[in-house]
Amino acid sequence: MTGCVPALARSSACPSPRRAHGFTLIELVITVAIVAILAIAVLPLAEVTIQRAKEHELRTALRQVREAIDAYKQASDEGRVAKRANESGYPKSLDILVDGVEDAKEPKKTKIYFLRRIPRDPMAPDSSLAPADTWAKRSYASPPEEPKAGDDVYDVYSISTGIGLNGVRYREW
Repeated sequence: MTGCVPALARSSACPSPRRAHGFTLIELVITVAIVAILAIAVLPLAEVTIQRAKEHELRTALRQVREAIDAYKQASDEGRVAKRANESGYPKSLDILVDGVEDAKEPKKTKIYFLRRIPRDPMAPDSSLAPADTWAKRSYASPPEEPKAGDDVYDVYSISTGIGLNGVRYREW
């Protein structure tokens, strides 16, 4: 005799010879099936969440660059940025917004800066491009229906051909 008591008083030290420990194959298959169904349900939600975050980043970047362009134009209209009579008053490139321009009204030749850095277009297909090159530029002389780059930067838009969650192409934001 092994020293175990009858079936009514058995403890974990003396397991039943008929009861095996662990999961059965059916229990494992059911568990895996439930986890797979949950993963299939969560995956599209995660993709939408990632796209929504990138779209928010695009909106923020567009707002920053456009506000900097408008601030440059306002400084130009106020005479703080030197310009020729035939120029529009908009920056010649996005890099000028970061590099700064000399304040024409300040005798100490201080610089006016409009951006700390040029944000990248999060929807740009090529991640090796410089941040300024990830944006498509529209000049002041360009019509809104067919935006084209020119002598100045009047506006920026995404070069992505994708469509946002709102159904509008990114380049039209």
